[in-house]
Amino acid sequence: MKEKLKYPCLSSLLTLFLCISATSTNPHNSQTQTLLLHTLPDPPTLSWPESATAEPDPEPTTSLSLHHIDALSFNKTPSQLFHLRLERDAARVKTLTHLAAATNKTRPANPGSGFSSSVVSGLSQGSGEYFTRLGVGTPPKYLYMVLDTGSDVVWLQCKPCTKCYSQTDQIFDPSKSKSFAGIPCYSPLCRRLDSPGCSLKNNLCQYQVSYGDGSFTFGDFSTETLTFRRAAVPRVAIGCGHDNEGLFVGAAGLLGLGRGGLSFPTQTGTRFNNKFSYCLTDRTASAKPSSIVFGDSAVSRTARFTPLVKNPKLDTFYYVELLGISVGGAPVRGISASFFRLDSTGNGGVIIDSGTSVTRLTRPAYVSLRDAFRVGASHLKRAPEFSLFDTCYDLSGLSEVKVPTVVLHFRGADVSLPAANYLVPVDNSGSFCFAFAGTMSGLSIIGNIQQQGFRVVFDLAGSRVGFAPRGCA
Repeated sequence: MKEKLKYPCLSSLLTLFLCISATSTNPHNSQTQTLLLHTLPDPPTLSWPESATAEPDPEPTTSLSLHHIDALSFNKTPSQLFHLRLERDAARVKTLTHLAAATNKTRPANPGSGFSSSVVSGLSQGSGEYFTRLGVGTPPKYLYMVLDTGSDVVWLQCKPCTKCYSQTDQIFDPSKSKSFAGIPCYSPLCRRLDSPGCSLKNNLCQYQVSYGDGSFTFGDFSTETLTFRRAAVPRVAIGCGHDNEGLFVGAAGLLGLGRGGLSFPTQTGTRFNNKFSYCLTDRTASAKPSSIVFGDSAVSRTARFTPLVKNPKLDTFYYVELLGISVGGAPVRGISASFFRLDSTGNGGVIIDSGTSVTRLTRPAYVSLRDAFRVGASHLKRAPEFSLFDTCYDLSGLSEVKVPTVVLHFRGADVSLPAANYLVPVDNSGSFCFAFAGTMSGLSIIGNIQQQGFRVVFDLAGSRVGFAPRGCA
């Protein structure tokens, strides 16, 4: 008996070590959350009250409802819409990475000499994932405009058309607007374009934006009044496109929400105090509308903030610092901050993007994340790969499942994702896939599936981005 009690402390420590080891290696003891299972949603319907009168709004804030671009894609099944979304996603990611790599942009010395080069925008196919309805001109004509945090120039189709694609609303006629005005070629506003041009006929500024798939918009660079519900915002610089070619999914144009000098938030910084936020709802689980807010009320009190990182070569994107990722309550081995670092040449980094659906991570980081998730979800029945997803599960016949937690660790902000933000339905037969993907590019992108349900706050005055959970209420 004395021999057995000779080292009681050692025995207790050994027991504690074995318990800790068992807990850390057993996936069933990791942190989990419940995923309520839903099928792919039916196509959304549009319902949009319009304000008949535009007047200056004394409050420096305004909010708008958002709809997913699927609402402008008619006569499509849920499965067809999901495939189209993944096709748009792949094209967009290709264009974003191309733009991030093409950091050595040059401006023409003389804007009167025309366009020296094609400027690649951060928007492939001209279709971000969400759009709103706003008034253009005086009196306002209400049009569907895509919102995009990956590009800057605000533009829409205008009469007369050399070539215009098909859109849901009538094409805007600037001759019927009292507030439309051309911009002189040599004005500072014209020179802020990456590739300004000049019409020799009237000495007015021209713009051109080209996209990665060959689509483009070209026309007059002008100022116009934009109306958000009852808030009239005068003298916004916009592209009035007379030659617009490509697949633009029914919207009249684009509201650039990027970080560059010609984006809508930058142009209206004084009015809205350099702040805006959006909340994108999961259409499979919520009837609440998505929304965007401009002004001080855009900043949620519950948001956790991470600093914006400046890319000296490219001012459009919202770069943040991602330090690591946890699965099941434990940091993923093999993922370090070095995978996501923006270097001095403008390569690499992580951006927050509203128009990309599926989050892309550099390939080594993605593989480590995927493998950790597979271990934590080993109790689920595997299914074949689907499109870009290589980790899928057959959850047919079930109403809910337990899945390991996933947390993104930004500098100063830990973002714990709801289960529906990373295990998503891909058909109506019970197949669900892990909604992350790898990329061979150095650029990582936090997409809108992972952003769902959070109010994502862009505080440009404070140079920071915030995430407020359950922010769509």
